[in-house]
Amino acid sequence: MTITEPIIEIFGADIICASCVNAPSSKDTYEWLDAAIRRKYPEQSFIIRYIDIENALTDAREQDYAARIQDDEFFYPLVLINDEVIGEGYIQLKPVFSKLEDLGFTAPQ
Repeated sequence: MTITEPIIEIFGADIICASCVNAPSSKDTYEWLDAAIRRKYPEQSFIIRYIDIENALTDAREQDYAARIQDDEFFYPLVLINDEVIGEGYIQLKPVFSKLEDLGFTAPQ
């Protein structure tokens, strides 16, 4: 079974989402997810990206997600895996790990 590298994207901003009081910042969420995934699945490779919605974005897809966040359609940080929304606002590991396992990730025994 060939596993292609999943693309994990975290859309966020430096300012913490007003609806997500006491939640970590978007950048902290990105760093935390990166470390947690590498620790649980050390043999698997993946691509993880942080997209700052307050920066000038040139990619139309990224611009669309940024606009949807700014229009309150999504809370941030917004986490996508292979373009599927996995979580928004206060991110939890279980749905992230579940999606990665659906894609063939396995933790060492």
